[in-house]
Amino acid sequence: MANETVEEQNNSITRSVSQRYAKAVTNGEQLCCPTGYNHEDLGQFIPEPVLKVSYGCGTPVGLSTVQSGEVVLDIGSGGGIDCFEASRKVGPHGRVIGIDMTDEMLALARTHAPAVARNLGYPEPNVDFRKGFADAMPVEDNQMDLIISNCVINLAPDKGKVFQEMFRVLRPGGRFTISDIVADQPIPNYLIYDKGKWGDCLSGALTIKDYWGGLRDAGFKGLHQVTIIPWRVIDGIHFVSITLTGYKLALTSSAPSPAFATLTGPFSQVVDELGTTFYRGNPQQVDERTASLFALAPYKDRFIIAERPVPLSAQDSRTIAIYPEEAPCVWEGHFTVLTGPFLVVCDDDHHMYRCGEPLEICSKTFNVLHTPPYQPYFANINRAREGVTSEPVICGTSTGCC
Repeated sequence: MANETVEEQNNSITRSVSQRYAKAVTNGEQLCCPTGYNHEDLGQFIPEPVLKVSYGCGTPVGLSTVQSGEVVLDIGSGGGIDCFEASRKVGPHGRVIGIDMTDEMLALARTHAPAVARNLGYPEPNVDFRKGFADAMPVEDNQMDLIISNCVINLAPDKGKVFQEMFRVLRPGGRFTISDIVADQPIPNYLIYDKGKWGDCLSGALTIKDYWGGLRDAGFKGLHQVTIIPWRVIDGIHFVSITLTGYKLALTSSAPSPAFATLTGPFSQVVDELGTTFYRGNPQQVDERTASLFALAPYKDRFIIAERPVPLSAQDSRTIAIYPEEAPCVWEGHFTVLTGPFLVVCDDDHHMYRCGEPLEICSKTFNVLHTPPYQPYFANINRAREGVTSEPVICGTSTGCC
């Protein structure tokens, strides 16, 4: 009975969201748009009615990685704007599939697909719009090169199923780049059961820890943020628009490889997504799966991969270590969240960061994490509601720092 109740609640939420987006086709309501599109560029080949109903929380930057001839899937394709941009990127020999649950959005996208194809000089449309749900996609296994989604997955009641479906349809070696709304702390029940706020991309937001955890449970690796934009603060809960990328590794074995990996920094030690700990400057032999993992963009800049061990001393120019300034700490309301790809990292001031878990940091640590080597791995928020006038303190375990 409990499962039936949850299912009924999920169905009710889905209907409410779909109805709201269906009405937006005619009434022009703006829904969940922390960022916008370049209408001047897209308007060169996308009709105006499609541009008017384009919603999202981040431009799908994953499209910048598309190669001609690839197959792209858009989850929650709406009026088709991201699919049509993908169509331009993949070229006439590529293919794009858009999935949406709202009939009105699908009708709009299908109506304008022939015009987009003509404007791009294609003999026929290469976009296929299908009715379906994110947690039960009408797509074959292992077919997609790239999955995109723009502020849609937070609208799905069962995100675990969505992540599993993404992994199923992506080919080995494929990738996703999605934008979504996440929160710095769990959403309370009074917001979860507010159907109106589901359409505002609030009630369904997961924490970074749970979002990343769900993707890893589905099998994805190399999870990392691409961009992050503060959006709203409601009742002390910080909502941010985050764009992230992850990969479905090609099939590899755990057999030893001839490769050695040396962590260069800036972290003093890390735990990768396979659970292996690496210490800066100390080479370790890695298996084939780890070698494949470290070839991904978020890892490769942090390691030296070689056929022979490459130890690094503290004086080696390839070693990266960033120490805080010699000054007292000031607590200013800053919190930081490790956003991957590592499960755990440590800096040179004895802080341990666990992926997805907010950690309060002082002004000195805040400055360290804003240096270029650290910045891509962290999301920073400030929870101070009023001006902060805290006194400087000397670093030490008694003050909660270092």
